[in-house]
Amino acid sequence: MDRNKALVVFSGGQDSTTCMFHALANYSTVELVTFDYGQRHSKEIEVAKSIAEEQGLKHHVLDMSLLGQLSPNALTEHGMDITQSEEESVPNTFVPARNMLFLSFATALGYQTGAGTIITGVCETDFSGYPDCRDIFVKSMNVTANLAMDRNFVIETPLMWLDKKQTWALADEYGQLDYIRNRTLTCYEGVIGDGCGECPACRLRNDGLQAYLNEKE
Repeated sequence: MDRNKALVVFSGGQDSTTCMFHALANYSTVELVTFDYGQRHSKEIEVAKSIAEEQGLKHHVLDMSLLGQLSPNALTEHGMDITQSEEESVPNTFVPARNMLFLSFATALGYQTGAGTIITGVCETDFSGYPDCRDIFVKSMNVTANLAMDRNFVIETPLMWLDKKQTWALADEYGQLDYIRNRTLTCYEGVIGDGCGECPACRLRNDGLQAYLNEKE
């Protein structure tokens, strides 16, 4: 197992693409893994494949369609509106066990490919009510994976304590701000780049970008 070989959990969105460039800057070998779980916009898979090809990286796409069968939610049910009322503890875009399964399968793939470092773009600072984005959860999964496979994986979370403004700053530090702004897909409605501007993901992304650009001036 090679700690200098990184496997990035990759959706083609802002956060995971920033993690990809982080990996390219810090690891000798980088591969990507994307999970097809019947997400709302199939464009996400297309964007991930396109970015992987442009960067010349080996890209694994794994079928996780069973996630959509386990629980209806706004990311897998195309006819469901994206909502979060003040009474709800988590938004209806929450996919139960998604990151738990993603990290389980990513470490299993790392076991097969010899990647000792797994990188994921989950973030607690811009916490959206997703319990599986918390630092304590990732640390527990790291311990569990190591015990389950008798390996010493490191699950790295470069964005865990960064807000969206700081994530844009990191992208700029790698010289990739424009690439990430124009080529990635974060929008829940499947609009590449700056997105629809209205969904929660777009508002969070665009507010962070404007805050960073204003500060940069």
